Amino acid sequence: MSPFIVTDETKKMVLDNITHLLNNFISCSEYKNIIFCWVMHEESIFDDVLSRLNKDDCMLHKFSIVCSEQTLISRITKDINQGIRKNDVIERSVPRSNNYFQMDTRKIDVSYISAKEAAEIIYKLIAE
Repeated sequence: MSPFIVTDETKKMVLDNITHLLNNFISCSEYKNIIFCWVMHEESIFDDVLSRLNKDDCMLHKFSIVCSEQTLISRITKDINQGIRKNDVIERSVPRSNNYFQMDTRKIDVSYISAKEAAEIIYKLIAE
């Protein structure tokens, strides 16, 4: 579905799909670590997903990948110029970006680092 149409029905479907997949990975003994990355701009979304997971034998680490407003606009503008996103995404993303700083997560500021460097930070924090 491109673009994704946000309705109560599609949000429910996405949450059901995500939690089904995550629970399958959690229950599979072949996987030691599961990294799930999804845009969750509200604590309630995070809580909803977590409430549906079988986490009894899991260690959970919650991170928010954040950046400065200037960096966010610059990166989105690059995507817009490449035809990956539409202009209206800036209007939604910038106000929502402040929500991440209020969430009960460890924050990783990626304003001046690469995705690889962010992954290395996460790896080190999980290993603590």
